[in-house]
Amino acid sequence: MRSGGGAELGRLGPSIYGDKRDVVGEVVALVDVTFKRRGLELIEARSRALPRGEIHELMITDEEAELGGRVDHVMVLGFFEVEVGGIVLVGDRVYLDGEPLGEVAGFDLTHMPNHMNIVVKVCHMERPKVGLGSRVIFKKEESTPSQANLP
Repeated sequence: MRSGGGAELGRLGPSIYGDKRDVVGEVVALVDVTFKRRGLELIEARSRALPRGEIHELMITDEEAELGGRVDHVMVLGFFEVEVGGIVLVGDRVYLDGEPLGEVAGFDLTHMPNHMNIVVKVCHMERPKVGLGSRVIFKKEESTPSQANLP
């Protein structure tokens, strides 16, 4: 028997998810633009599947974001191709070439089915060192935040 609707799923906490493997990608195109009023609309869902071979856009924000909310101040880093697919959750830690970048704030579907915008919450809007071939890794959130630019 089914219980609840789709809106309820967005409100479920990350504790419903068990172990999962890291999602790994490689940067395939660089973008250097910052928007003050981008108007991204984050979807209500806490998770997205990223199949191997898909290409998605990676951007950062210093705004407080919430499921179903809006994000305006964003810096676009580029596009990455998924090499090891899996599930990415809001709150997952994001690493760029092994360095902590921030944590997943949400997903915007403006450009789907072409690509998804993955928004990463950071403490400071400083362009990280990123180049073609840089590795992007999404890891399950940890209970204790650590290191540099992680919120």
